[in-house]
Amino acid sequence: MKDGGIFFIISNFNTDPERYLNYCTDYLIYDQSRQEPVKSILKEKYQKIRFVENTGHNLSDYFRFFHENWNSLPETMMLAKGNMIGRHVSLEFFERVVANRVFTHLYDDRAYKEIPGVSSQLCDGHFLELNTSWYMKTKPYRYFGTFNSMLRFIFKDPLIPTWIVFSPGACFIVPKRHVEHYPSAFWLNLKKLVSYIYFPAEAYILERMLPIIFSNTYALNDWMLNTEQFAMELEKVAAGQHSCLDNKRTLLKQRIKTLLHRGVSILRSW
Repeated sequence: MKDGGIFFIISNFNTDPERYLNYCTDYLIYDQSRQEPVKSILKEKYQKIRFVENTGHNLSDYFRFFHENWNSLPETMMLAKGNMIGRHVSLEFFERVVANRVFTHLYDDRAYKEIPGVSSQLCDGHFLELNTSWYMKTKPYRYFGTFNSMLRFIFKDPLIPTWIVFSPGACFIVPKRHVEHYPSAFWLNLKKLVSYIYFPAEAYILERMLPIIFSNTYALNDWMLNTEQFAMELEKVAAGQHSCLDNKRTLLKQRIKTLLHRGVSILRSW
């Protein structure tokens, strides 16, 4: 059944997101496909579609939409991926929550096996992970090597979490108040942070940080409100001259914590 009260923002790559149009009356597709036959089909099939650069992830499309439409945001938005159903959510879970008008994590994986002391699922939609920034070894990055350093760069005096609750895949239902809480420049700055190269590891950090961002809990640092100041502060980070960065002692503590939790996990599995 189509729902006229929710606007679908669909980040798409080499697939046809037609099934989502069965659930909404308004939408915008950002297509990052590389296959020309796919792009040709989509161009003929959809009027509300934009062909954008391939950044390797969906975050850039959401941030682009927030920035460009900040003065006319829909009341409720679904942040979806073209392959979300079947990869990040089951059809049953999706249909159960698609009518939500509150902030909702779009993720469920009943087959997931808990890793004691490392990761777990609190409930459908809420994945719990030890805050070790382990994923930063999988992609190149220029600015932030840890979750904690980016969190301190974005917000004033945030609580540094031992555990992180997030939605793998970064798909959500978001009321506009959670987006317009921040100025347009903030979303443009985040877009730059995840698209300065193809799929920087900072995108993995922001995937995990989105629930904190959408919670509207912390005050922003001043440079997050201005694109020019943001760029200058970011270069300080790149040069290793910013107060937000973790020092060697902090990084060592984090590595020890990771090893201890892994050791406990191994002992529990015996």
